[in-house]
Amino acid sequence: MALFKRLRDLTMSNINAMLDKAEDPVKMLDQYLRDMEQDIQDAEVAVAKQIAIEKKLKQQVEEAQDLVGKREAQAIQALEAGNEDLARRALVDKRAVAEKAADYQAQYESAKASADNLRERLGEMKDQFGQMRNKRDTLKARAEAAKAQKQINRAMTGFGVDNAAKGFQRMEDKVLQLEAEAEASNEIHGGSRSLDDEFKQLQKNNTSAVDAELEALKAKLNK
Repeated sequence: MALFKRLRDLTMSNINAMLDKAEDPVKMLDQYLRDMEQDIQDAEVAVAKQIAIEKKLKQQVEEAQDLVGKREAQAIQALEAGNEDLARRALVDKRAVAEKAADYQAQYESAKASADNLRERLGEMKDQFGQMRNKRDTLKARAEAAKAQKQINRAMTGFGVDNAAKGFQRMEDKVLQLEAEAEASNEIHGGSRSLDDEFKQLQKNNTSAVDAELEALKAKLNK
């Protein structure tokens, strides 16, 4: 039996862990609020029905009380007319209506108490809903902040500062290598010039020297 209990506990623990992992806090909060809204709507319907019953009973009480007064006035009118039998019948009906009025009054007071209780509970539900809605906004903001922090942490773990620094160092080494290769290639190319190339360069240098001397003479003549 202990083994089966242990297996059951492990199974329930795994199921609860899966549910906790699958639940999105923001979505679940919205669902809870929707459920509360539905409960409030149902409560409003119940309160409206109870208020209707309360009003109906109040109307019946008032009508019965009015009829009691009316029968008493009729009994007096019958006595004044000398019709005692009619007066008696009016008083009998008055007593019956008075009993109904008393019964209606008791039902009205009970219905009113129920309606007042439902109104109070409905108000509490609405207050609680408002508090839960405000709390939902706070929890939603905290959840979004936690998700953003989690994404940042994951990004920093996948590509940290050390990795970037190492990558830049490798690229700098490659650039230095390319520069060294280019300089070596230039030296090799310069050392392989032909004899004719060297004479052309010499002639070019001599021509430049003659031009410079010519300009100097021109300047001297102008003076």
